[in-house]
Amino acid sequence: MSAQQHPDITRERGLFLLHQMLRIRCFEDRCVQLYGELKIRGFLHLCNGEEAVAVGTMQSLTPEDAIVSTYREHGHAIARGLRMEAVMAELYGKRTGSSRGRGGSMHIFDRSNRFYGGNAIVGAGLPLAIGLALAQKLRHEHGLTVCLFGDGAVAEGEFHETLNLASLWSLPVLFVCENNLYAMGTAVSRAQAQTDIPAKARSYGIDAASVNGMDVLEVEVAVRGAAERIHRDGAPVLLEMRTYRFRAHSMFDAQLYRDKAEIEAWTRKDPIALLERQLRDQGDLDDNGLRSIEADVRSALEAAVAFAEASPFPLPEQATDDVYAA
Repeated sequence: MSAQQHPDITRERGLFLLHQMLRIRCFEDRCVQLYGELKIRGFLHLCNGEEAVAVGTMQSLTPEDAIVSTYREHGHAIARGLRMEAVMAELYGKRTGSSRGRGGSMHIFDRSNRFYGGNAIVGAGLPLAIGLALAQKLRHEHGLTVCLFGDGAVAEGEFHETLNLASLWSLPVLFVCENNLYAMGTAVSRAQAQTDIPAKARSYGIDAASVNGMDVLEVEVAVRGAAERIHRDGAPVLLEMRTYRFRAHSMFDAQLYRDKAEIEAWTRKDPIALLERQLRDQGDLDDNGLRSIEADVRSALEAAVAFAEASPFPLPEQATDDVYAA
């Protein structure tokens, strides 16, 4: 769906969505700088190019809904409403981080926002999500659970076991597959005999569809519609978000598995640029307006970095806090 095919959106709404995506893009770009300065250590997976999925999905949910994410979850967390200060402090390993400095980049967690964490293991969030959804059903809660995962997780046994149980038990769960074409460095077509991900969900009796994951408005409409179907029918839904990561899989990835021409072609589909063009075409954005948004984002981001820099590290004697043994 091109920008010209979109119905007009209000100026307020459009600028809000643009602001949200720019916050994520700038946050990730700043993380690259901080990683080079050795301020952030360990694994770091960035979501540049996938901002529309994060923002469009989270904007379609309610506070009662639960979210289970992946190890590429900074954008999901920020779009859900976690403070940038808390996310940045977590990347620094500081006590003021969203997981008290215990989780780092791959384990952002915030119970107050019902954001039940990223997960370093491919596909491991799937069974956790249906556990949350089962609890919601047994407690007769109104909310649903959203489980985000990558295309690589579709090849894992957890994917099939989870979809099977979600269908059998009619659980209120929305599966959101961020298909960025590569499971780490392996193309989907080289790893999976059936590359039609919605078809796999339908084989378990689950309603499924593919969505242009580079378009925040299309994502928002699709997720809102899926949530309404889940509430109406009491059954799970799967959405495949066709997207692309502009950066490498992680900071240790040489990207030898894809060529520059492919990256450049997808970069021309940049979700931020797409929305910006539409807002300009509608007369709702000009150069001064864009500069104002960018300045606001930069100010908030530098405040988050300053907060992380000034925050204390966990104390050695706290190493066993919140650790339990049966």
